This record gives sequence, C-alpha cells and structure tokens, in this order.
Amino acid sequence: MAINSIDFEYIRQLLDKKTSVVLPDDKVYFVESRLAPIASSEKLNSVSQLIAKLRIYPGNDLHERVIEALMTTETFFFRDNYPFEALQKFILPELINKRKIERSLNIWSSACSTGQEPYSIAILLQEHFPIINNWNVSIIASDISEQMLKLARTGRYNQHQINRGLSVNLRNKYFQQQGKEWEIIPEIRHQVVFQQLNLCKTWNSLPKMDLIFLRNVLIYFDIKTKQNILFQVRQLLEPDGYLFLGGGETTINIDDNFEVVKFDKAICYRLRSK
Repeated sequence: MAINSIDFEYIRQLLDKKTSVVLPDDKVYFVESRLAPIASSEKLNSVSQLIAKLRIYPGNDLHERVIEALMTTETFFFRDNYPFEALQKFILPELINKRKIERSLNIWSSACSTGQEPYSIAILLQEHFPIINNWNVSIIASDISEQMLKLARTGRYNQHQINRGLSVNLRNKYFQQQGKEWEIIPEIRHQVVFQQLNLCKTWNSLPKMDLIFLRNVLIYFDIKTKQNILFQVRQLLEPDGYLFLGGGETTINIDDNFEVVKFDKAICYRLRSK
C-alpha cells in the first residue's frame, strides 16, 4: 500500500531539515522502496508503520537510518572521464608549475559517497605525476553519511563496482583481490582522508583548496541552498583554483562570482577576477 500524502510530507520535511535536500512530489515510490527494507528490519508491516514510529520517537537512531537510506549514493571510478582528462592534460600541470615553490596541493572531493571519486584522483596523481610524490598533497573526501564513509575508508569494492569506470590495467595495478571483492592498495588508500561534513553547514575544518569536486550534488538543493554552498566555496577556493560540478549543474544565474572554463570537453569553474 502506498504511503499517504501526509506521511510523504513528513519524510520530505525530515529530509529537508536534516540535509536541505529537496524531495520532488513524484518521489513517493522512491521513498517507499528505500524505506521498505528498514521497515522490514524493524519487524513492521509497512512503510506507513515505520513513519508512525518515527513520529513517536523523534531524534533517535532510526531517523538517521532513514535519512541515510534516502540519500543518493550513485558514483563510480573516473566518472564521466572528461574532468579527469582535463586534470591530467591541463589543470594539474598548470597547478604543479604554480605550486613548485610551496610544493603543496589541496584537493577536496565533496559528497564522495563510497569513495570512488577521491580514489580516482589519487590514482591519477600516482599514475601521471610522480614528480609530486614528495610534496605535501592533501586529498580530503567528505560525505554527510557515516555509513558511506565507513565503506569508503575500507577501500573495498565488489566486482560490479570495480568494473564501472576502471580499466583492467588500473584495477590490477592499484587493487588486490580479496575473495569476491577488490581492495585498493594501502599506498593509495592512505592518501585520502575521509571526514563527515554537511554541505549545508559551515566548513571550518577545511583548508584553502586548489581543486574542489562538488559534482552531482547541487541538483538536490533549492536555489537558496545552492547560493549558500557556492558562497562557502568562494571562501575556500584559491584564486587560481578550479571547481568541478556535475554535468547537469552550473553556477550561471546562481553565483556570478564564478566564470566558466573549458578544457576540450570538460567544463569547470574558477573565481572571476575582480
């Protein structure tokens, strides 16, 4: 039985309050399918009963499980490819040349889910830029979900996950098979620091960044939240740094302090010169 409009609105408000993610009107089935396993694990007969329990016991661990179940976690290695080609061919050579005195580089992968994006960045650096092996390179990966971060820290992926975006050569070079899973080698795993971070709150724990990956996450927020997030990005991004968004995202008509930069088929953003 489908949940009623009152229950759906309760879930929408809960998600908005905790994460600022806006759930569209047509996501009733999405909510039901994501929450059905939790209802079953709680020995409840329906998602409606689960929502009733949420109302009775506000603020407990069950709420956190529901929030995590509703968050989109889609990701894969070297996703969309073009941003990584731009990194390899243009952006990293430029930044490495500019930072050769400081010999440091800070990279942030936000909304990293199970870690494929930051590990892809670490592999790219190891594969193509051994010149910075003795630099102070920081790759920070963050996500709102502790469950996703726990999985990311293990660096373990099943066969389906390892096949998505990763060549056989890179798989064999940077992963070791452990039964039915593949585990990233310690040399790569230790390059990435994972931490919990809510994009809709302040980011005081982060240093100034040369590269920010904020891909495929702004689409879930309303315009005001997007503006607030991009305002914080401006405070964090180095004047000559670069911001990557998802293919369906842009700063245009949201924050005019960014300008579009194109590298072949890749599009990214940097702070507009004042």
